[in-house]
Amino acid sequence: MMSVLDAPSPTHSTEPRLRARMTARSPHEAHRTATPLELLFDLVFVVAIAQAANGLHHAIAELHPLEGLVGYLMVFFAIWWAWMGFTWFASAYDCDDVPYRLLVFVQISGALLLAAGIPTMFETRTPNMAIVGGYVIMRLALVAQWLRASASDVKRRATARRYAVGITILQTAWVAMLLVPRYWTAGFIALVLLDVALPLWAERASPTTWHPHHIAERYGLLTLIVLGESILSATTAIESAFTSGNALSDLAPLIAGGLLIVYSMWWIYFDRPAHDLLTSMGKAFVWGYGHYFVFGSAAAVGAGLAVAVDAATHHGKIGLVGAGAAVAVPVATYLVCLWILHYRPEYRRTRSYGPVAAVLVLLTPLTGHAVPLIGLILAVLVASKLAAHRTHHRSVVH
Repeated sequence: MMSVLDAPSPTHSTEPRLRARMTARSPHEAHRTATPLELLFDLVFVVAIAQAANGLHHAIAELHPLEGLVGYLMVFFAIWWAWMGFTWFASAYDCDDVPYRLLVFVQISGALLLAAGIPTMFETRTPNMAIVGGYVIMRLALVAQWLRASASDVKRRATARRYAVGITILQTAWVAMLLVPRYWTAGFIALVLLDVALPLWAERASPTTWHPHHIAERYGLLTLIVLGESILSATTAIESAFTSGNALSDLAPLIAGGLLIVYSMWWIYFDRPAHDLLTSMGKAFVWGYGHYFVFGSAAAVGAGLAVAVDAATHHGKIGLVGAGAAVAVPVATYLVCLWILHYRPEYRRTRSYGPVAAVLVLLTPLTGHAVPLIGLILAVLVASKLAAHRTHHRSVVH
């Protein structure tokens, strides 16, 4: 995690240089957008997120929700934290030369290895070499990037070295945890806390630079990826209507509700640009870390919709109430998280809408028709906020 400080920006060409100095980029750089390499990095994470959501889906459908949720949260942390490390580093130090690109390819390879180990973890309920190894590969490639930054950025050399040393020690500890599986739960919690605390310690030496517009765009792109899980589940519902023997009319409310949910979740997140929320290091830490729950809940909505399809087509052990809860809980979590993270002064008139909608969403499983009702609640929420903002805008103009 990094703070906004002005710094000289290197010339950033579309053609990769053989080797460049990894100096800090300016947080005021014009037209700073995601690069093709960053988009490729995100594309690979689609696989890992899909595997995690699929594992959660099957665990809930087979009446193992607690075990599935614990496994999902653990795997999603590895996915999210590796993505975080890459994203914030790239915002400050992307020199786009050959060594930088090659190290990103190593990180991508680690993500694929991690994704390959996810199904086994959900089956055995224990970590495996693929998941830990993939995570370590991603993080150690980042160590090499930080060492390059320490060699070029004299002003922030202490910070870069703190990151490099801290990550190396923690990755050694992650590997060591494989040797003592009986202490895995306690060890996992301890190492997670140390991992997320590392930036707080490292940045105290000399805050690194980052670009608010670039960070907001990168987070928005990952939001689109996790919402894609819900799109996939809606597609599965449509496919089931034609292949499972169920009448289209039986699954139509589920399909319509699922689409309303994902459309509304998109609208709520992208209500307006988020870069103006990143005005200090403290706010950036809260906003950046808080997105673990935004991303995790959004991907879990897709898993919940898949469970709802199983319940409707009688392909799972779970009933309609449980399937409804599998959708309602992550949707409510998503609403509450955005209510906390995306609050702005101009939202004061609609400040209560999010929590009220979350409470109503949590009540829908009791009806046995949770998905269409949740879709309707979210659609009304979006319409109500639009109407309130339009009224406020007219009153200001006049």
